[in-house]
Formats: sequence, structure tokens, C-alpha cells
Amino acid sequence: MRFLKVPFATPRRRLILAAAAVLLAGCIWFLWPSDARTASTTVTAEATSSTIKDTVTGSGTLEAARSEDLSFASSGTVTAVNVKTGDRVKKGDVLARIDTASLQAALTSAQAQLDSAETTAANDGSETASRRAANTAAVASARAGVAEAQDALDAATLKAPFTAMVATVDIAVGDQVSASSGAPTGSAGSTGTTAAITVMTPRSFVVTADVSADDVARLTTTMQAEVTPAGATDPLYGTVTAVGKVAEVSDSGTATFPVTVTLTGKQDDLYAGTSVDVAITVSSRDDVLTVPTAAVTTEGDATYVQKVSDGSTTKTEVEIGETYGPTTEIVSGLAAGDTVSYTRETRMPGGGTGGVTFPGGGELPPGFEGGTFPGGGTFAGGSLGGAR
Repeated sequence: MRFLKVPFATPRRRLILAAAAVLLAGCIWFLWPSDARTASTTVTAEATSSTIKDTVTGSGTLEAARSEDLSFASSGTVTAVNVKTGDRVKKGDVLARIDTASLQAALTSAQAQLDSAETTAANDGSETASRRAANTAAVASARAGVAEAQDALDAATLKAPFTAMVATVDIAVGDQVSASSGAPTGSAGSTGTTAAITVMTPRSFVVTADVSADDVARLTTTMQAEVTPAGATDPLYGTVTAVGKVAEVSDSGTATFPVTVTLTGKQDDLYAGTSVDVAITVSSRDDVLTVPTAAVTTEGDATYVQKVSDGSTTKTEVEIGETYGPTTEIVSGLAAGDTVSYTRETRMPGGGTGGVTFPGGGELPPGFEGGTFPGGGTFAGGSLGGAR
């Protein structure tokens, strides 16, 4: 009788074993005691003297230091647009105009009414007191009409209110504008905004940062701030110019206060709308000696560090001051340049102690790299250890 010999480790079996091994390894990793998944490393650090800053942080968006939406206060047809987006203009420059024919006619008519009223008032000596009062009122009304017509004529021209850069232009020659909005009506080029032209200060920026209610009471104007745009590594500098007194409540119910920081100097590579982080300096101390907080140990009333000198470690008592997160101030017991050692706990990406073996072996599917399972056991080179 002949028997058919079937290989124990078929490709299908190998794949199943590999998947089971990885699944089992993951379960062991998450169920393994946390202290078995960390490693202790002894490290050293120098006591350093530096400037320590107490800061209040917030975030916000860059805005132009000054911007203004310009609109026509008269209705008419746009006859001239003298600027485009990005242009630089000086105060008083003419940016755009609308047709003035009807506005000029209205002014001429108002002036004629004023002339007539003044003539009548000049010849009312023989009239009654009430009639003379009426003539005087008519002159005043006519003068107001002239002033109004003159204002409407002046409003037919948009002028730059300050030296600026043109941010947006939402009108074109031929557009109809209304006195209520100043933006084109029924025009294909209209964006629906209320401004015909928007101008802003070039290279001068402010940021309004949201600061927590707990921190805003510590802030005053003239405090210095560091402003770091999104994606930048080096901060810019500014000054607090306004501290809001009315809280703004977010959707989550958190209350924050707006704090305005004006950037120092002219900025060539910044753009309005950029997100920034703000750190406002509340106080600053120079020449503060610090070591890593993890290097400081307290036992009873004594605080000490492990000082390293000439290759040996000595338990050295120190007096500490303020703690600044990862660093602690040393008031006495150490000098700048002294070295301390301490133990740092690190989480192990894999491994552990003990032994776990996976019978069956076989090749792992592509993509499985070599490594160590938690609790022992290895796989390397795409293969799973074990006897077939």
C-alpha cells in the first residue's frame, strides 16, 4: 500500500500561522504588565544658567494693522477704475469714479434754488415778521440742499484714505452701483460684497490672540510678545496694544479674551490670514541655574541630586527654587557646568522578558520585517522561528 506524502508547511498553512503569530503577539503586548514594557536608562545633564520667561500663550490670525472697505455713497455707472489688486497707493489717490452728469445737474439745481432763496430774503424788508422768518428758513434749507448735492458729487470719486495696498477690487467699468452698498448690482463681476475696493496697510500686521480667562488678568499693554507663524521656526516680535475686557465664549463653552499684539517693524513675507502662535512675556529672570526636573529627588525635608565628578556619583543636597515644567531652579548646591545623573524611563517598542515560541514556523508574508515579540520570541528576515 502506498501513502501520499503531503508537506506539513503548505503556503496556505504558513500564511495562517503567520497571521496567528502576529495576532497572538499583539494580544500579549497589550495584556503584558506596563512595567514589563518600559526600560530604565541612566542619563546625564549639565546644570545651565539661562534666562527664564514666564509667558501666557494664545493663538490667532494675522490681520492688516489697518484696513478699510471703500464704497460709493452715490448711485451711478462706473466710468473709471484706476487700480488693481496689489497696487500701492498714496493717501488721496483717486481709485475709481462713477458717472457725474446727473450729480452735477443736481448740484446746479440746488445752487439755483439757493440763489433764489437768498434773493427773496434780501428783498423782504416790507414783509411781515413771519414771512421774513419763512424766507430765512428757506435759505437755510437751500444751503443744506447744496451741501448734500456737493457731498453726493464728491462721493462719486473713491479716494485712498491712507497710504495703502489695494487688497480687493470688486468693480469694473460699466458696472451699476447703488448708494446703499457701493458694490456692483446685477454685474457678472460682482462678488456680492458690500465693498467696491478694499485697501490695507502693507507689511504692517496685528494679531488678536485668544487668551484663557485665567491668564488675561496677568496681561497689560506694552508687554512684549513672540509671534510664530504656522510652519515657521523663528519667532517675530510684537507688543501688546489692547487687552479685551469682554469674554468670547466658544461652542464648547470655554471663555477666552481677545488680546491684540502689534508686530514690530515692517514684515515683507507675511500675509493676512496666516495662523500664528503667540507667547506674551509676563516676567523674565536672567542667570537662573536649572537642571532637569527629573534629576531632582526629595526625601523628607531634604532635596538632592546625583552629582557626577571624576567618574563617580555623589548624592548632593541642593536648595531648589521655581519649577518651570521640565526644568527646576537650583538656588544652591550646584554651579553652572556641574553634571548630574538621573534615571529616565522609556517605553519599549517591543520585547519584554520571558519566552514565547510559535510552532510550525514557515515564511511570513511580504511586509513583515524582523523584530522581537513582547515576552520573547523573534521573527526575522521574513520567517517565523519554530520547528516544522
